[in-house]
Amino acid sequence: MSHDVGTSDQVEEAAVIDAISVIRTKRDGGELSDAQIDWVIDRYAHEHGNVADEQMSALLMAILIRGMSRREIARWTHAMVDSGRRMDFSGLRRGGRPLVTVDKHSTGGVGDKITLPLAPLVASYGVAVPQLSGRGLGHTGGTLDKLESVAGWRADIGPDEMVEQLERVGAVICAAGRDLAPADRKLYALRDVTGTVESIPLLASSIMSKKIAEGTGALILDVKFGSGAFLKTEDLSRELAETMVELGESAGVITRALLTDMNTPLGRTAGNALEVAESVEVLAGGGPDDVVELTLALAREMLDAAGLGHVDPADNLCNGKAMDTWRAMVSAQGGDPEAPLPVAAHTDTVVAEESGVIVGLDAWDVGIAAWRLGAGRAVPGAAVQAEAGVRIHAKPGDRVRRGDPLFTLHTQTAERFATARAALRTAITLGDAPGIRPPLIVDRVTVGA
Repeated sequence: MSHDVGTSDQVEEAAVIDAISVIRTKRDGGELSDAQIDWVIDRYAHEHGNVADEQMSALLMAILIRGMSRREIARWTHAMVDSGRRMDFSGLRRGGRPLVTVDKHSTGGVGDKITLPLAPLVASYGVAVPQLSGRGLGHTGGTLDKLESVAGWRADIGPDEMVEQLERVGAVICAAGRDLAPADRKLYALRDVTGTVESIPLLASSIMSKKIAEGTGALILDVKFGSGAFLKTEDLSRELAETMVELGESAGVITRALLTDMNTPLGRTAGNALEVAESVEVLAGGGPDDVVELTLALAREMLDAAGLGHVDPADNLCNGKAMDTWRAMVSAQGGDPEAPLPVAAHTDTVVAEESGVIVGLDAWDVGIAAWRLGAGRAVPGAAVQAEAGVRIHAKPGDRVRRGDPLFTLHTQTAERFATARAALRTAITLGDAPGIRPPLIVDRVTVGA
């Protein structure tokens, strides 16, 4: 009996791969081979004992410093996808007709509740939206944390239930299963404690490995920059967007990105239940202008990617169809869309100390205040307060007088007010006249653009 053991070059290459040689290659500025990448991801993800945490930490730092070529990033992403299972929505049907799947991912920001009105809005046009979301950490809130403010709603549903809900309702917002890109779960935790989160190659592969494994047919990315975003500069966010679009397209997923400004919070709320209430306002045809603007812009991109570029998503915000889909989606996951949202036991109002026109509202400061009030968590798995957060009464361009309310703070624990107020001390910048408001949507990134 003969055995296919590959070419002599392949055997030789496989024989010399070990953690130290991989680290040295990247440390010295070399490119990792496909075989090296596949080996190190497989050995680390599945705990074969060949790659220890400290060795992977050294490799991640070398990648942060030395960078990666587009080929390396693509292979790293591919290896992380292959570390677990891939979901397949190609069999989705409604009324005997196939359903097109489109997903959206945001890099996160303060007051970014866009997924909540967006998923049911796009689904109301007969498109399937399998939205696998996460929980918040630090100053940015998580979509699942927000939805858990709704009585009875549950984030954890199985694959069969997810398929059934997509076929019946059209939209699912839920937690990703542990077997979806498990290599990313381990690497994400390690990056968080080794100062390597900011690496563009590692960021792009982390996001896209999960989205490619999810099995959606198209993906629209909301890549943010500014004080309240993870990446502070437009140039870095553009590099991330271009990298992710290329990764998605090369994997057969229609992928586009919008670059959006996150120097100012989105909407007028930051906090879980507060943001759900604001999202429902948008679904009812109202809500803050910036939230509506970004929701519609992303909806147009998603619908166009699904072959429905001729429809105007504003119609279904006005006629109630998006709201109907929201109620059906919440109910399908055990939630009561009619139940009152949690209300904080304690509130405190921050007022203007002088008169003027607001020319700046720092998203980072507002996010930190909401976090200190209990809306966010410092470590994964910690509890959050559904009721906690910040309501914003005035935004850039608004004129305020001394004593006018600027923020209302919400929390279940009144002793948190002092540190939240401290975070807001520099949040507002006053001037004599309104400045020119920068655009919320700065650019659109596509392949070859």
